[in-house]
Amino acid sequence: MSKLVRKAIALCLFALLAACTAPATNGGAAPSQPQAKAPPEMSRPLPPDRVREAPVIDSRCKVDADCAVKNVGNCCGEMPACVNKDSPTDPAAVQSQCAKDGRMGVCGFRQISSCSCNAGRCEPGRSSMPLQSPSETTP
Repeated sequence: MSKLVRKAIALCLFALLAACTAPATNGGAAPSQPQAKAPPEMSRPLPPDRVREAPVIDSRCKVDADCAVKNVGNCCGEMPACVNKDSPTDPAAVQSQCAKDGRMGVCGFRQISSCSCNAGRCEPGRSSMPLQSPSETTP
């Protein structure tokens, strides 16, 4: 091989060797160029909304007179159901819990005209109407 080819190969090998070495450090001294400032700390997210717990609905009964039609609420809004006449209900709490959890409900409900006690549970009476959408009900 000619001297020129040997020198070219040696130069290429030297360039490859130099590219693979670690960069020089300054022995732990402060860097000569100022480093970019860290971005400002992000603000913390807002605290979660305080949502009151929806009450536990009691549907137990002994006689028909223990039952009543009450609005127990759902993610869409109004939801009539047969429950114990003394059972607490809070439709607004149900809706706020749905909003907090990002849940949606199936809108529409059966019109309930009466309730009866069946096997210890309040249930809609047989004269209840078929499924109604909220837009079909009168306020």
